[in-house]
Order: sequence, then structure tokens, then C-alpha cells
Amino acid sequence: MPALRALCGRPVALRTPPPRFLALVVLLLVAAAHLSYYGPPQSARLPARLPASLPTYDQVADAVKHPAAHVPTLDALPEIPRPFGPAVHQPPVQPNSTATSSYRAIEWLADFKWRNPFSSAVAVDENRAVLPPLRTRPPVYTYYDAPGKQPRAVAEAEQRLLLAWRRAWWAQGFKPQVLNRREAHKHALYLLVQRMKLDAKTETDMMRWLAWAHMGGGVLVNWLALPMAEYDNPMLAFLRRAEYPKLSRVHTLGNGVFFGEAAAIHGALTKVVNHDLLKNVTANIDKITQLSRKEGGAVVNLLPAADIAVDQKADGIAYYTAETMSTKYGTVNDKLTNTTQAEGLQLLASLINSHLHLTFQERHPEGVAIVKPLPDHTTALMFEATQIARNLTQCPSSPMPKSCPPNRPKCVPCDVNKSMKLQEFPEFVNTTKFFTIGTVPHPYTMTSLHYTRDTLDAGFLRTMAVRNQWIQELTKKSVGKDKTESYRLVQFKELVAAAPPHTLWLTAERVTQHDLDWIFGFDLPQIASTTKEPSSPNDDSQLIIFPRPDPPTPIQGKEAPDEIWIKKEEIRLGKARDVLKSKDERVQKIVDEVEQWNLADTEAWKFARAYSARRRMERKKWEQDEQDFAGSEKKAGVR
Repeated sequence: MPALRALCGRPVALRTPPPRFLALVVLLLVAAAHLSYYGPPQSARLPARLPASLPTYDQVADAVKHPAAHVPTLDALPEIPRPFGPAVHQPPVQPNSTATSSYRAIEWLADFKWRNPFSSAVAVDENRAVLPPLRTRPPVYTYYDAPGKQPRAVAEAEQRLLLAWRRAWWAQGFKPQVLNRREAHKHALYLLVQRMKLDAKTETDMMRWLAWAHMGGGVLVNWLALPMAEYDNPMLAFLRRAEYPKLSRVHTLGNGVFFGEAAAIHGALTKVVNHDLLKNVTANIDKITQLSRKEGGAVVNLLPAADIAVDQKADGIAYYTAETMSTKYGTVNDKLTNTTQAEGLQLLASLINSHLHLTFQERHPEGVAIVKPLPDHTTALMFEATQIARNLTQCPSSPMPKSCPPNRPKCVPCDVNKSMKLQEFPEFVNTTKFFTIGTVPHPYTMTSLHYTRDTLDAGFLRTMAVRNQWIQELTKKSVGKDKTESYRLVQFKELVAAAPPHTLWLTAERVTQHDLDWIFGFDLPQIASTTKEPSSPNDDSQLIIFPRPDPPTPIQGKEAPDEIWIKKEEIRLGKARDVLKSKDERVQKIVDEVEQWNLADTEAWKFARAYSARRRMERKKWEQDEQDFAGSEKKAGVR
């Protein structure tokens, strides 16, 4: 007799469900398991694509004649799903390796295999560019302790001078940092020095050394000592190596530059605080004051001569001492009085900036070259590069235009009648006598402009468009005709990432350039004379500004386009930029087809774009870390 089941006192009969219901449940369970382990079907994951790249008649004919050279490469076999196997870790993403962009996220991977022609062979993600590892920036320190009571205009002018100091050292491959009395507080000898009741000048010198010792040594320079030489200057190259076997200074720079290891600096300070003269400061105050006025400062002259080495000459650093200002730059020095100190400091900042700009111009005696591949319809594309080139070739604004930097008294001042050359070339000229500026366009932008088409499609690409025209034209002269596109790509990547830098590569889709002053180490001219002769911006100003150079003459054999054609180029360039920003799947599909058709040009664009983004991110991150210290853009009121 079957068992009876009850619920709340009432009998319940359990019935077997119909077979069709059981079949439906089993089908749903199988479908759910399939989706869980294998994912959605391929057609649901990827948008429909046209055939990747149909071979041309010439390619087919060549394959028939040389079958061994056209053996197809098999793709990697799909991984067998292992739903019950161990989990697999994803490769780690490097920190600070992504930047936002309106065109798509900029991603990169730092790897020693960055010279591989195509990043996809090294990086997992096809959109990720492989860049060379970042060069280590050795720290360079200066000491600045502002007085408690100071006019606001003077404080702002000093902050701008400190910003110029930071910018110049950053452009030379260093990581500049401004120290103050708080770093000195952290040193174990601070309290002992403070109890000595030294005169102001000696105490400042002691605090500077204590702050430097707290940071672990390295390079210590005065904030009016700036690098003014080529990137590979022997002195600057030595300081960049960050290997200082002995505590040293430079004879020609007084107390402007010191370098040494932490142990040597701490040992020197220990000897100084135990010096006989400091055991009774009150009785020996006159002798201590005299020592502080000698070359090198108080600490140097309280040390035995054998404890600090003296390099006799270093022509890579310009030091604007009080003596130098009074003997060489009287126009500026006359303004450095109590009543006009702010104005004098502003003129000094302009003078230093002009000397940095002049140094750049002397390093490139053949002038600035704008590289303009496929020049027929790319005038609007090169607008930003042309403006930067004209700024670089303009004579720098200065209160003393005929003056030279302190470390190069025999320089050749900029002459408006013999200004720096500005030229256009259809290909890259491989020489460091030029400073070359180029614009790297996305293949869609370049194809649209070159063929004067507002829209592109797969049919046009296969029948009319030539592959990788930009990289071919760019390297036509510097690379032999028999070289492959892979070889040309490697040469281009080395140009972008070269050190010392003699080139600047912009991307056509980035309209504004904010970091040029950090790349060059000085402010580019912002104003120009309204006449053909140098003039002052107003009657009260002692600053001399120069006329803006004319645009470069067209490439030989090419005529300057009419304004109406340039306007059409600007409209077409704007449309191309909008296409690259579009989120529409059909538009993105066309862009992807253009990239696949021009793999080498796409790789060049990705590399230049990622390199520029990483350089900008490196600087911004450092600026964020230093924003609360003197000389930052925030303190100087720049941004």
C-alpha cells in the first residue's frame, strides 16, 4: 500500500510532471551550462566584418611564381576550455600605463623589446604600444627658505624663478626638488646647529647642507644655477650618472654646485659642527662671518681642504651670482633694489629664459626643419607644427638682447636680420644640426586628406589607396629604398625615443600642446613686435620683443595652396577627427579597416601618441607630488 503524505492535515498526492516539461528543463540546463563555460556565440561577441584584406592581382601573381615565400601562417589554436581546472592569473598591468583620450584610451607597455617593429608581437593587447623603459631621473636639489615678511609681488617673482629652475633641469633629464628648512629639521645635527646662534648667512648655508644630507646626497645647486648646454655636455652627463665617488664642488661656480654621497656629506657636517671656531661662536663670530663670504661658503671653508674635491671647470651650468649680475647684466641688476626688486626679478626671469632659448638655437645651427610627407593636401595638418617652429626660430624676448649666458661669454646673440632658418622637407633629414618637428597622423586622417575624400570605405581602400604611404615618404631619404616597412618602423621609433632629443613628434589629432616648455626647458615667445624691428611691449617696459618669423617657404617644386583649399583641408581634417571620436559601430568598423590596411602607419601613430602621453603623465605625476613645494606651477600661479 503506497504511503500517504499530508500537509496541514490534508492528504497530498505527488504526481510525475509531463515528459515535455522534463525535456524543457533539461534543455535549459544544458544551454545555461554551455553559456557559462563557452561564452556567447562568436557572432554575438564581434561585429560583422568584411574580409580582412583581399589580395591584389600582383600579390596573387607573385604567390604563383614564388609559392615558398607565401606559406600561410597558422593562427594559434584556441585554448581548450577547462571549467573545472585551476584559475589563470591575468598578466599584471604596469602602473600609470593608461591615459584618457577622446579618440580612445592610450595604453602602453614599457619593455626592453620596444624595438620590435609591431607592438602586438610583445603586448597582449593590440591597442597597447610598447615603449622603452623610462630613463631614471637623478634628483637635483636646491634650497629655498623665503623670509617671513615679503611683499607679495617679490614672492611671486621668486616662485617664477624657481619654476624656471625646475623646468630647465627637468628638460635635461633630472628630477628637480626644492628643499626648505623643514628638511633640515629632520637631520640629527639640526638642534646642535640651531643652538650655535650663527649669523644669518652662515646659518642658511648650514641649513642647506643639513637639508641636503637628510635627502641622502646627490646634486645640490643654487636656484640661480641652471643647465645651459647640449644634452650630452660632459658635466651634465656625469651628473646624470648619479655616481659621485667623492664630495666635490666646481671652482668656477663657487657655492653653486655640489655633488656627493650621503656618507661623505654626513661626515663633512660632523667635522664642521666640531670645528674649533664653532665651539665658541660669540667669540669667533667675525672669523666665521669672513669664512662665509669666501668662495664656497661657510661649510666649505670650515672643512679641511682635502675633504672636498674641486673641479676646475664646468661649462654646462650658468650661475647668475650677485657679482655676475653687477658686472655683466647691469640693466637687470639696477632693478634688483628694495623698491624695484619685483620688477628686477621679473627681468631676471626673462633674461634667463632668453639665454636658455638662445642656447637651444645655437645647438641647432641649421635651424628648424618641418617634415611634411605627402605635402599636396596637408598644410592644415601641419599648422600646429608650423606655429611651434616659428616660435622656436623667433629671437627670444629679453631686457638685454645682446647679452650671453654666464657660462658662454662668446655666444652669438640672436639677430633679427640673420634669424634661425625655418624650412620644410618632404622627408626626414638625418642630421642633428636641424631640430625636426613632425606631425604623425592617424591613417584615416592621412588617407582622407591625401585623397581629398570626406568618407572612406573598404572598396576604396582595396582599389585606390596605397598602403603605409606616410612612413614610406617620411623615411624615403634617411632609409634605403630596399628596406622593409618593419625596418622603417624601428628607425622611426628610435627617432621618437632618442636621447639627446633633436626631434619633436606631434599627433595630428591632439589640437593643443601644453608641455612644450617642459620639453624644451624654457618658455616659447608669447608676443611679438608688430613691426619688422625689435620694440618694447609698452613705454614703461624694458623688455625687448622681436618680430615673428615668416612661415617657411613651400617645398621645392610645390606651390603654396590658396586659402580656399586650406580652408577645405581644415574642414576635412575636422571631419576626420570626428570620425575617430565616433562611437558608432559602423564608423568604428571603417576606422578598423583603415588601420588594418595601413599597419605600419598605425603602429607609428600608436607609438608616437603613447610616447607623448607617457611623457606628459610622468611630468604631471611629478608635478602633483611637488605641488605644495616652492617653484611648483601651483605656487607660481601658472596653472
